[in-house]
Amino acid sequence: MLGDDAELTAAVLAAQDGDETAFRTVYRAVHPRLLGYVRTLVGDPDAEDVASEAWLQIARDLARFEGDADRFRGWAARIARNRALDHIRMRGRRPAIGGDETELTGKAAESDTAGEAMEALATDTTLSLIARLPQDQAEAVVLRVVVGLDAKSAAETLGKRPGAVRTAAHRGLKRLAELLGAEGARGPDGADPESAGGLDALPPQREPRARAVTSASVTHTRPRTQKDM
Repeated sequence: MLGDDAELTAAVLAAQDGDETAFRTVYRAVHPRLLGYVRTLVGDPDAEDVASEAWLQIARDLARFEGDADRFRGWAARIARNRALDHIRMRGRRPAIGGDETELTGKAAESDTAGEAMEALATDTTLSLIARLPQDQAEAVVLRVVVGLDAKSAAETLGKRPGAVRTAAHRGLKRLAELLGAEGARGPDGADPESAGGLDALPPQREPRARAVTSASVTHTRPRTQKDM
């Protein structure tokens, strides 16, 4: 992981100097996880378009970014979240964002009982189960485990306290472990023994479709009014 972060940091620095190959390296490294986060906010089929809008802003504002790989992931996640909220408002839908963080003031247990859920989060099945979590838990889990942010960076992205994000992630992982157990307990016919059609009713996850986004492509896109990150 340290080596990967060092390489990403170097690629970000090179991309800031105009290296298109380095920008593509950054995109390939960050996009799949960023797309997974956007899907927790807007769902399919809009996630691809929202993620592309986020990358256009990332490319436009890259010269102003300062920091290493970890800070870049947090910065990119904040841009993606704002684009997702803009998309939700434009469609006239109620933002699918978690509730009052005062519900999450308790401290998470020191021993993480949802380790198996964390290990399995890379699978399509587990990613689809995230849709069944409360939105605050879903966002916290994806930012902490899938995007790879620490509690402080995730809290900055969500506008919450680090303790609230840690607790939301802990509760979400615990619930995912329960859902994974239910998934494993399904009979040979694929039916969920506790709820007919429950897990089977979830839409299948699509593989991320990496679009050819480069910093140069921004010059061919009509600028939109964006607030600074």
